[in-house]
Amino acid sequence: MDTLIMVGQLLLGLSILVGLHELGHLLTAKMFGMRVEKFSIGFPPKIAGFQYGETEYSIGAIPLGGFVKISGMVDESMDSEQMAGEPQPWEFRSKPAWQRLIVMLGGIIVNVITGIVIFVILVFNNGETYFSRDQVIENGIVAYEIGESIGLKTGDKILDINGEPYQSINDLSSGAALLSENGFYTVDRDGEIIKVAIPRGFINSFNNEDAMSNFLDIRYPFELQGVTKGGAAEMAGITADDQILAVNGRSINYINDIREVLADAAGKEVDVTLLTADQDTTHTMVDVSEDGMIGIEMAQTVEMVQRKYGFAEAVKKGTTRAFSVVIVNAKAMGKMFTGEVSTKNVSGPIGMAKIYGDTWNWSKFWTITGLISMILAFMNLLPIPALDGGHVIFLLYEMISGRAPSDRFLENAQKVGMVVLLALMVFAIGNDVLKLIMGD
Repeated sequence: MDTLIMVGQLLLGLSILVGLHELGHLLTAKMFGMRVEKFSIGFPPKIAGFQYGETEYSIGAIPLGGFVKISGMVDESMDSEQMAGEPQPWEFRSKPAWQRLIVMLGGIIVNVITGIVIFVILVFNNGETYFSRDQVIENGIVAYEIGESIGLKTGDKILDINGEPYQSINDLSSGAALLSENGFYTVDRDGEIIKVAIPRGFINSFNNEDAMSNFLDIRYPFELQGVTKGGAAEMAGITADDQILAVNGRSINYINDIREVLADAAGKEVDVTLLTADQDTTHTMVDVSEDGMIGIEMAQTVEMVQRKYGFAEAVKKGTTRAFSVVIVNAKAMGKMFTGEVSTKNVSGPIGMAKIYGDTWNWSKFWTITGLISMILAFMNLLPIPALDGGHVIFLLYEMISGRAPSDRFLENAQKVGMVVLLALMVFAIGNDVLKLIMGD
């Protein structure tokens, strides 16, 4: 069932985005009087379809893309017979270069607009919920394995990123921070101000779904809220009115303190120092389970900031968030060519399905769909033949030089582009499979 939910979300998200992308091509083509022969979400074989006017609308069995077939255009259909005939006034090749350019950019523009609209609506409806910089500075952080690997320590108070203040704890692990050149965190460590460098390629530590939770978190002050009925704490005489001052002599000020000392004493007995409701200090011995539990409930002592935005603010915030996705992906792709960012971070459909997750949460669904919409726009703009960006490059050449590339050249370029895209797809799926095998 979990797998079905992941696959279902992926197929729904891709179908929406691919459908809108191809609709952008279709509408702009029809706007300029071009004949659109086919509109398909998914690749053949065809599952279902219908004819409306001059266009056949269909759904393909391979749901990893889609296409629009415009008369007189060299595309993935490789219809050389049609291209051999005399140009007709309704064909793509008969129209001015600027019109053809708009048609080729139509899908990208629609994906950008879709991404922006999704993020604006999410920001307007949901606002933001986060631990603020002030809360991080007040309480400090808990540094887990990935955080400790670069020199962060539990209790550090992170003041800024690259000398600039941040808004929320999420910014500490954002793509902009992890991909920054000569990046660093400014840290207050027990009153001493130090810089903790963000190593080159540090983003490679975040190439699996558990990495974020293994980086850092805000440090929660410890407060006993209650005890589990029949648990070890209750059996040892601890009540909800008591305060736990220390365990095995270690002062308990924060939740991470008690978790760490209990984890070290798993399966053993610990000495718990209590302050009772009568303000008496006493000791009791408590059995710790094999998974480091004693049957206590801890209070949520740091409340997350909840911020709402008006519509104008949401438009600005949502647009900024949408384009930041493109900027981060462009930086990451550039660093792949230098070897700083590992190609293992490239994901195919399996990786995308895992990002959606195995629970259906509409807010998360639309967030990820908005992200993919912006990434799809960026990827389609790359100057690779067979992608929109490849066609754009050839059209710009024609507009600047006054000479159009020959149909033969365009056909060969299309073949090369399709081979490149197929190789990239095989590589991405191979990455997904390898991650499954390796357990990442």
